Amino acid sequence: MTHQYSKYLILVGFLVIAVLALAACQPATPTTAPDEPPITQPTQPACPTQAPCPTAVPGETGADVPFFEAWRNSPHADSSAEAFVHWNEEDPAEVPANCAKCHSKGGFTDYVGADGSAVLAVDNPAEIGTVIDCTTCHNEGTVALSTVIFPSGVELTNVGPDAVCLTCHQGTASEAQVNTSIETAGLTGEDDVVSADLGFTNIHYYAAAVSRYGTVVNGGYQYDGRSYDALFEHAAGISECTDCHDSHSLEVRVELCSECHQGADSLEGVRQIRYLSSQHDYDGDGDIEEGIPFEIEGMQEVLLGVMQAYATNVSGTPLAYSADAYPYFFIDTNANGTLEEDEAAFPNSYNAWTARLAKAAFNYQTSIKDPGAYAHGGKYIIQLLYDSIEDLNAGLGANAVTIPVLTRNDPGHFDGSSEAFRHWDEDGAVPANCAKCHSAEGLPQFLTEGANLSVDPANGLLCESCHNSLTEFTFYEVEEVTFPSGAVVSFAEEPAANLCLNCHQGRESTTSVNARLGDAPDDEILEGLNFINVHYFAAGATLFGSEAKGVYEYEGQTYAGRFAHLPNFDSCAECHDAHALEVEANACVGCHNTAAEPRDIRLNLTADYDGDGDAEEGLFYEIETMEEALYRAIQAYTTETLDTPLIYAEASHPYFFIDTNANGEVDEGEAVRDNSYPGWSPRLLRAAYNFQYVRKDPGAFAHNAEYILQVLYDSLQDIGGAEAVSGMTRP
Repeated sequence: MTHQYSKYLILVGFLVIAVLALAACQPATPTTAPDEPPITQPTQPACPTQAPCPTAVPGETGADVPFFEAWRNSPHADSSAEAFVHWNEEDPAEVPANCAKCHSKGGFTDYVGADGSAVLAVDNPAEIGTVIDCTTCHNEGTVALSTVIFPSGVELTNVGPDAVCLTCHQGTASEAQVNTSIETAGLTGEDDVVSADLGFTNIHYYAAAVSRYGTVVNGGYQYDGRSYDALFEHAAGISECTDCHDSHSLEVRVELCSECHQGADSLEGVRQIRYLSSQHDYDGDGDIEEGIPFEIEGMQEVLLGVMQAYATNVSGTPLAYSADAYPYFFIDTNANGTLEEDEAAFPNSYNAWTARLAKAAFNYQTSIKDPGAYAHGGKYIIQLLYDSIEDLNAGLGANAVTIPVLTRNDPGHFDGSSEAFRHWDEDGAVPANCAKCHSAEGLPQFLTEGANLSVDPANGLLCESCHNSLTEFTFYEVEEVTFPSGAVVSFAEEPAANLCLNCHQGRESTTSVNARLGDAPDDEILEGLNFINVHYFAAGATLFGSEAKGVYEYEGQTYAGRFAHLPNFDSCAECHDAHALEVEANACVGCHNTAAEPRDIRLNLTADYDGDGDAEEGLFYEIETMEEALYRAIQAYTTETLDTPLIYAEASHPYFFIDTNANGEVDEGEAVRDNSYPGWSPRLLRAAYNFQYVRKDPGAFAHNAEYILQVLYDSLQDIGGAEAVSGMTRP
């Protein structure tokens, strides 16, 4: 068949061009494919009335056909491309069934059932000499497609129009296939053993869905014990493939990019884009202004260097790479670190694979074969590269390579891999009582409606989580904020900072603790009483002190109120970079010129508060010593008064556990939920609540040191008596 398609064939395809509007426009829902029953496609609404077909003019192929010229000049129509001619010289000359879905017209229509065959399967090899033309995408089978099954086995349902793109742009392998090859070679648990039975696993080409969906589809090799970014959501209204790419020419809609990203009016300009949330030097080259593509390229160079060092020192066979010659990795026969023309030949394929090297090589190739990865989901790719470098270098042992200081994750608000955003992945939704602060859309919803509904898990916050305009970058207006105690506070002089208070306020207070304890005797174990956790980073409650009552304030004591610091340095964004979240430490030195870092600052608090004889150390260290003393007093109380020793594990919910061997340390098997501390008295709860509060605001020394020192002193005195605070001073 020639590749000059007749006008009539193309026009037939456009009889159904309107049906794409019928595809479901709902978020993709991940499920697991293996061992599940056949997929039932959702009921589609009735087709709209079709406009008359364009008039065919003999001899003028493509005349009056919408988008014909755009399509004809696209990669999908390139009949000479390797993607379509690879099998022309094969015997038989046909596109195999396992390739036909994406490399032929007939294979895709077979896959979507447009030819009357089973859906989501290719039954037969396809004819050579076809491309991805109009009727490949515009047919009844394609419009009904809403499920995408990935090589990892993850299945997305209710995908909408993107299902067409994701079906092919997903690669052909994943972590699952890499692990299978390692297991088949008998190398499970043997990371550094060379086996002739192990080869390179290739993800294939243009797997944009892997970059974009990240850990949702598990397309890269994700290392055990690590968490990864999920779906890169970009911005409201820019969420589908065709929002950024012309659906016929496939070109990037750079005019759309430039609306928010100044200067991004060309592909080169797009490559210079760097979000304000990306204020880290990922590749360690000292440049935090270069576009994300260049950060990825820098990390690729580091990874290839470590791979080559590993191949030489562990596998015993030097390695070189070519992006253009199959199977990509070859023996570096002269060990010069560069692939020569005669080395890039199939008989010289690399043959000294270990499990560790195979994992890293898969991720390296994954990053290379999606040239748009930086835009699709660059942070996921950076994480894959970082973990591959770290794992390989660990395998080098004494021969470890000196590498630049790399960065894996974005700052907290934008760290899509963090527990703060990934906690609900298995549930499929962030519940309403968590959505305000742990989803991209939660805060705007709360500010608009005064309440939250459950939402889909997010990959960190978005620009529009705080900005109500993405052209002017104005903030949502918040005049005042209600805290868990019922107190209403405000940065009246800096209202934009009130946005921070909505989430950095904790979830408990003196009020809620007292409500749980009532009038119960101090040292009586109360049935049904458990630890009350303030939650994390309650910096706003600390700063406003007794006005917010975020800590437990003991009856009869007085406490410091808001820490005002100095004008221009008395609100959140005046001391922290609004996007990187880092402390503006250089500004501190302007006044505190004797302090090497903020932790060394004393302010006007000059006494020896912790009683260690040092009245000049930074307030951070005064608090640290009193915090350690409080923990020891809590342990002594639980042992001597409650007869059940206690230990604390900061990273394990619910934090306080039985010290089963009474050695005062967290041992293996103790920091588990089944070993949660069981017997709480009011005195223990008050002290433990305050101890956890201080632990979970690591910047408390700067936010309101006087308030925190008062709280620690009172907690120590209450649970340990006068002896516990002997030599200490209460501000």
